Amino acid sequence: MSQPRLAIKQDMPRVLELIQELAIFEKEADAVEISISDLEKDGFGTHPKFTCFVLEVDSIIEGIALVYPRYSTWKGEVLHLEDLIVSESCRGKGLGTQLLDTVVTYAKQIGVKRVSWEVLDWNENAIKFYQSKGANVMRDWNVVQLDEKGIENYLSNLN
Repeated sequence: MSQPRLAIKQDMPRVLELIQELAIFEKEADAVEISISDLEKDGFGTHPKFTCFVLEVDSIIEGIALVYPRYSTWKGEVLHLEDLIVSESCRGKGLGTQLLDTVVTYAKQIGVKRVSWEVLDWNENAIKFYQSKGANVMRDWNVVQLDEKGIENYLSNLN
Protein backbone atom coordinates (compact mmCIF):
# COMPACT_ATOMS: atom_id res chain seq x y z
CA MET A 1 0.00 0.00 0.00
CA SER A 2 1.30 3.43 -0.92
CA GLN A 3 0.99 6.69 1.00
CA PRO A 4 -1.86 9.10 0.22
CA ARG A 5 -1.06 11.58 -2.53
CA LEU A 6 -2.73 14.55 -4.16
CA ALA A 7 -5.19 13.46 -6.80
CA ILE A 8 -4.59 14.32 -10.44
CA LYS A 9 -7.18 14.94 -13.11
CA GLN A 10 -6.76 11.42 -14.48
CA ASP A 11 -7.87 10.00 -11.10
CA MET A 12 -11.37 11.46 -11.35
CA PRO A 13 -13.07 8.45 -13.03
CA ARG A 14 -12.07 6.24 -10.09
CA VAL A 15 -12.89 9.02 -7.60
CA LEU A 16 -16.40 9.16 -9.05
CA GLU A 17 -16.72 5.37 -8.75
CA LEU A 18 -15.88 5.62 -5.04
CA ILE A 19 -18.36 8.49 -4.60
CA GLN A 20 -21.04 6.31 -6.19
CA GLU A 21 -20.06 3.38 -3.94
CA LEU A 22 -20.49 5.65 -0.91
CA ALA A 23 -23.89 6.80 -2.14
CA ILE A 24 -25.03 3.17 -2.36
CA PHE A 25 -23.70 2.50 1.16
CA GLU A 26 -25.56 5.58 2.44
CA LYS A 27 -28.80 4.34 0.78
CA GLU A 28 -28.79 7.22 -1.71
CA ALA A 29 -27.79 5.34 -4.87
CA ASP A 30 -29.56 7.78 -7.21
CA ALA A 31 -28.41 10.98 -5.49
CA VAL A 32 -25.04 11.42 -7.26
CA GLU A 33 -25.47 14.02 -10.01
CA ILE A 34 -21.85 15.05 -10.46
CA SER A 35 -19.86 13.86 -13.49
CA ILE A 36 -16.22 13.15 -14.21
CA SER A 37 -16.04 16.40 -16.17
CA ASP A 38 -17.51 18.31 -13.19
CA LEU A 39 -14.83 16.86 -10.92
CA GLU A 40 -12.10 17.66 -13.45
CA LYS A 41 -13.32 21.22 -13.98
CA ASP A 42 -14.00 21.97 -10.32
CA GLY A 43 -10.87 20.35 -8.93
CA PHE A 44 -8.30 21.26 -11.55
CA GLY A 45 -9.42 24.53 -13.13
CA THR A 46 -7.98 28.00 -12.65
CA HIS A 47 -9.57 28.27 -9.19
CA PRO A 48 -9.91 24.74 -7.77
CA LYS A 49 -12.93 24.32 -5.51
CA PHE A 50 -11.56 21.29 -3.67
CA THR A 51 -8.45 19.32 -2.85
CA CYS A 52 -8.55 15.55 -3.13
CA PHE A 53 -6.18 13.00 -1.67
CA VAL A 54 -6.14 9.44 -2.99
CA LEU A 55 -4.68 6.22 -1.65
CA GLU A 56 -3.75 3.30 -3.89
CA VAL A 57 -3.55 -0.41 -3.15
CA ASP A 58 -1.89 -2.47 -5.89
CA SER A 59 -2.02 0.59 -8.21
CA ILE A 60 -5.81 0.98 -7.80
CA ILE A 61 -7.29 3.94 -5.94
CA GLU A 62 -9.13 2.40 -2.99
CA GLY A 63 -9.59 5.48 -0.82
CA ILE A 64 -10.14 9.22 -1.15
CA ALA A 65 -10.49 12.26 1.08
CA LEU A 66 -12.01 15.35 -0.53
CA VAL A 67 -11.69 18.67 1.32
CA TYR A 68 -12.38 22.35 0.71
CA PRO A 69 -12.02 25.62 2.65
CA ARG A 70 -14.82 27.13 4.71
CA TYR A 71 -15.02 30.13 6.97
CA SER A 72 -16.33 30.07 10.52
CA THR A 73 -17.60 33.28 12.05
CA TRP A 74 -16.40 31.91 15.39
CA LYS A 75 -13.02 30.43 14.44
CA GLY A 76 -11.92 31.85 11.08
CA GLU A 77 -10.58 29.57 8.36
CA VAL A 78 -11.61 25.93 8.64
CA LEU A 79 -11.28 22.90 6.41
CA HIS A 80 -14.36 20.87 5.50
CA LEU A 81 -13.91 17.16 4.88
CA GLU A 82 -16.69 16.42 2.41
CA ASP A 83 -16.00 12.73 2.10
CA LEU A 84 -13.52 10.19 3.38
CA ILE A 85 -14.21 7.04 1.37
CA VAL A 86 -12.54 3.65 1.49
CA SER A 87 -13.76 0.97 -0.91
CA GLU A 88 -15.74 -1.71 0.87
CA SER A 89 -13.18 -4.38 -0.05
CA CYS A 90 -10.39 -2.43 1.71
CA ARG A 91 -12.10 -1.33 4.91
CA GLY A 92 -10.44 -2.28 8.16
CA LYS A 93 -6.93 -2.18 6.69
CA GLY A 94 -5.86 1.25 7.92
CA LEU A 95 -6.63 3.26 4.77
CA GLY A 96 -9.10 5.51 6.58
CA THR A 97 -6.51 6.31 9.23
CA GLN A 98 -3.90 7.15 6.59
CA LEU A 99 -6.33 9.42 4.76
CA LEU A 100 -7.49 11.17 7.93
CA ASP A 101 -3.85 11.60 9.01
CA THR A 102 -3.19 13.25 5.64
CA VAL A 103 -6.18 15.59 5.97
CA VAL A 104 -5.21 16.66 9.50
CA THR A 105 -1.59 17.20 8.46
CA TYR A 106 -2.77 19.27 5.48
CA ALA A 107 -5.05 21.30 7.79
CA LYS A 108 -2.09 22.07 10.04
CA GLN A 109 0.08 23.02 7.04
CA ILE A 110 -2.47 25.52 5.71
CA GLY A 111 -3.12 26.92 9.19
CA VAL A 112 -6.84 26.34 9.65
CA LYS A 113 -8.49 26.53 13.06
CA ARG A 114 -10.68 23.43 12.66
CA VAL A 115 -11.47 20.45 10.46
CA SER A 116 -15.17 19.63 10.29
CA TRP A 117 -17.33 17.01 8.61
CA GLU A 118 -20.62 15.15 8.94
CA VAL A 119 -21.31 11.50 9.67
CA LEU A 120 -24.64 9.70 9.42
CA ASP A 121 -26.10 8.95 12.84
CA TRP A 122 -26.55 5.26 11.98
CA ASN A 123 -22.95 4.78 10.80
CA GLU A 124 -21.66 3.60 14.17
CA ASN A 125 -18.42 2.18 12.71
CA ALA A 126 -17.50 5.60 11.33
CA ILE A 127 -18.54 7.35 14.54
CA LYS A 128 -16.39 5.03 16.64
CA PHE A 129 -13.49 5.50 14.21
CA TYR A 130 -13.68 9.30 14.39
CA GLN A 131 -14.06 9.29 18.17
CA SER A 132 -11.04 6.99 18.49
CA LYS A 133 -9.05 9.68 16.66
CA GLY A 134 -10.16 12.36 19.13
CA ALA A 135 -12.91 13.93 17.02
CA ASN A 136 -15.92 15.48 18.75
CA VAL A 137 -19.11 13.96 17.27
CA MET A 138 -21.68 16.67 17.96
CA ARG A 139 -24.99 14.85 18.10
CA ASP A 140 -26.94 17.96 19.07
CA TRP A 141 -26.51 19.63 15.65
CA ASN A 142 -28.58 18.90 12.55
CA VAL A 143 -27.48 19.34 8.94
CA VAL A 144 -29.72 21.82 7.10
CA GLN A 145 -29.85 22.00 3.30
CA LEU A 146 -31.78 23.45 0.41
CA ASP A 147 -31.38 21.41 -2.78
CA GLU A 148 -31.88 22.95 -6.24
CA LYS A 149 -35.65 22.48 -6.08
CA GLY A 150 -35.68 23.89 -2.56
CA ILE A 151 -33.75 26.96 -3.73
CA GLU A 152 -36.24 27.51 -6.56
CA ASN A 153 -39.22 27.06 -4.22
CA TYR A 154 -37.68 29.42 -1.69
CA LEU A 155 -37.07 32.11 -4.31
CA SER A 156 -40.53 31.71 -5.84
CA ASN A 157 -42.03 32.38 -2.41
CA LEU A 158 -40.20 35.68 -1.99
CA ASN A 159 -42.72 37.59 -4.07
